[in-house]
Amino acid sequence: MIKKLLSPLLLFFIFIFSGIAAYAQGDLMIMPKRLVFEGNERSQEINLANTGSDTAVYAISFINYKMTESGNFEQVEEPEEGQRFATDFLRYFPRRVVLAPNEAQTVRVQLARSGNLEPGEYRSHVYFRAVEEQTALGAEETEDSEGISINIKTVFGISIPVIIREGQSTTAINLTDVSLDTEGEMPKLSLVINRSGNMSVYGNLTATHIAPNGTETEVGMVKGVSVYTPNSKRIFSFELRNAREVDLNSGTLKVSYAEDKGDTLATTEIDL
Repeated sequence: MIKKLLSPLLLFFIFIFSGIAAYAQGDLMIMPKRLVFEGNERSQEINLANTGSDTAVYAISFINYKMTESGNFEQVEEPEEGQRFATDFLRYFPRRVVLAPNEAQTVRVQLARSGNLEPGEYRSHVYFRAVEEQTALGAEETEDSEGISINIKTVFGISIPVIIREGQSTTAINLTDVSLDTEGEMPKLSLVINRSGNMSVYGNLTATHIAPNGTETEVGMVKGVSVYTPNSKRIFSFELRNAREVDLNSGTLKVSYAEDKGDTLATTEIDL
């Protein structure tokens, strides 16, 4: 466990230009925004930083979610069929952090008792919950119609997935049901990401317009799209914000799904 007092500018450079994705809610920044244990890796660190102007306290715990086909998360107490929790094989410390303004601290997560893991994937989420009594987290005074003073406290919580992968991946991805809606203010692409095999996927969706003369233009991208086990599909849509300079009534639209490190997992095309 390491605590450091850093300037706001230094915090910005560490979290934004480190090359590792950061996650933020309220005044808490977290880096990275997911942990994956695979191979011989046994210990990793989560970096926390308080970007606010007041001291904040966070309680740390594990929580388990299932992902819906639309990508929402619902808390569950028992795993669904084909789902495995990682909580029994992980330990972490500390379990509570106090961060002064512009202070950073590390939380260590270790893999334990993993010698008899069956091949596949295990997932739980580390949950950082702001302790309610900290007024630094958004307390404010309001008055109702009868002049009674009411104290309202906004409590922030943020979680990141921790994944254990054992054995070889058998996962395969394909993209189906691709459709383009050009009726709204911004063109919208809809599709289904189909997953099979024993592990989840996490990557970026890219839409590229290919003109009749062969010119390729990237018209849309969304990063960090996941399909977690045991789900077999995820229904997804996103706006093509860079499509203003292309003709979406001609040519071809190529859609690809690729991992962060660059490996393309699936590609499909539709004629316009």
